[in-house]
Amino acid sequence: MNKLLFKQIDNISLVLFRAVFGFLITVEAFGAIATGWVRRTLVEPPFTFNFIGFDFLQYLQGDFMYFYFVVMGIFGIGVMLGYKYRVSMLAYAIMWTAVYLMQKSNYNNHYYLMMLLCWIMAFLPANRWFSLDAERNLSQKSPSMPRWVLLVLILQVWIVYTFASVAKLYPDWLDASLASLLMNSKSDYWLIGDFLQQDWVHWAITYTGILFDLLIVPLMLWKRTRLLGFAISVFFHLFNSIVFQIGIFPYMSISFALFFFSKETLHRIFLPNKKLYPANEVIIPKNKHLIVGAFSVYFLFQLGLPLRHWFFKDDVLWTEEGHRLSWRMMLRSKGGMLKVYVKDKENGKRELYDHQSLLGLKQQASVATKPDIMWQLAQKIKQVEAEKGRDVAVYLDAKVRVNYGPFHQFTDPSIDIAAEKWQPFKHSEWILPSPEGFTKRKTP
Repeated sequence: MNKLLFKQIDNISLVLFRAVFGFLITVEAFGAIATGWVRRTLVEPPFTFNFIGFDFLQYLQGDFMYFYFVVMGIFGIGVMLGYKYRVSMLAYAIMWTAVYLMQKSNYNNHYYLMMLLCWIMAFLPANRWFSLDAERNLSQKSPSMPRWVLLVLILQVWIVYTFASVAKLYPDWLDASLASLLMNSKSDYWLIGDFLQQDWVHWAITYTGILFDLLIVPLMLWKRTRLLGFAISVFFHLFNSIVFQIGIFPYMSISFALFFFSKETLHRIFLPNKKLYPANEVIIPKNKHLIVGAFSVYFLFQLGLPLRHWFFKDDVLWTEEGHRLSWRMMLRSKGGMLKVYVKDKENGKRELYDHQSLLGLKQQASVATKPDIMWQLAQKIKQVEAEKGRDVAVYLDAKVRVNYGPFHQFTDPSIDIAAEKWQPFKHSEWILPSPEGFTKRKTP
């Protein structure tokens, strides 16, 4: 075990990834301002649907977020250049985690992966070479790193891809109907719009998605298939970038190849002046047990979170319980219709409530399909009405469809959801049971 984890290896893959990762998170920070993401998500809405329990992050919202993202981008530059790396990476990790937790309307798996990588990278010796820190303080400069560093990064990537593949093994994905639905919305794309409407393209996307996610890490690990795996990875992620326009995620995924290519190849292509690290000594640190224990607990969570939906009642495609933090990427299309009623507890008067006046456009779409956001909306309405001097019950009449199937009643409209407690590890009984054949694919 000591030889496996603490043998010293060349650190070129880590220092190159730090530079690329730093560039990408810098682009993410400044790009969020340039594209209007910050304005639409964190400035214009009067409030955001934060992860439950992190309400205090609401105080960051507003015009201040422009300054916040500029500062975050500056820290990203520090990571890229390896300047005061530990401080820069920790600061970016904290700030991005706050952004991630303060809103759910624009949930994206790459936001979650970026958060995890920020925290992992903050504790890795990624500034020991090819960095301003190493040039300014030669005592920090080192051409090597313990092998556990590389294993941690590869294992994280493997978990992401494997769970993404396994999650696709359900009827609406396997019969290519979901790929067809996804591509229908791309029909107006210049040059490739008509091409994406071909049936064979839908089938290719369906099974390429499963096989790529399942096999890309093994292909990259084996020397004989590494170049093939890399070529497939570049094509796959560039296709996703063009068709789905999902920000830096495809390019971050391509950069994972740095973990797999040999040190000789990376030296020859990127840093020919860096001497190869020849030694293979095993250096056991004093905090060995802390390192092994911390990452063991971390990866137990990484394995457990994507499996937790099996411990909830009903289908995660219907309830959404256990969906987040589980690498369930582009697995379904959901739409909803929501009516909100409030009843004044003093006079018993029940009336239709204009909940959309409280929300931005993106929030309106999220609140119609996601039960945790529905619950938060009920709490918000109760708070707003309490400020007006009214104590109200809040009833949600929500109908949901999955993968363009028929609409079905989703919530029990007779339950005062504002009076319900949110239990993150228990099924919410105000969510009605999933109807048979609730997706587009009908059960025989």
